[in-house]
Amino acid sequence: MSNKQLTTTVNILDKDYRISGPPEEQEALNAAAQHLDNKMREIRASGKVIGFERIALMAALNIAHEMLSSNQEAHTFKDDIQNHIQSLAEKLDDALL
Repeated sequence: MSNKQLTTTVNILDKDYRISGPPEEQEALNAAAQHLDNKMREIRASGKVIGFERIALMAALNIAHEMLSSNQEAHTFKDDIQNHIQSLAEKLDDALL
């Protein structure tokens, strides 16, 4: 990984922001900015939240909630798979005895 930083411009809710990051993370950075822009537009369109900062805060909370829920679902899925593998291994052991 290099120390080289690239600067890119992202547009979030009709405002341009210049952001620096490693070249290998530029695609992910742009995708994250697009995701944030989409969330903020959804919130603004709902008409329930007014003001750029409040819209940004609600978008951040929604994205954080999605991430935490996704992590919990992945953890639960992993536990389910491990339990299933353990069950199959026990059945196999019983069948071989």
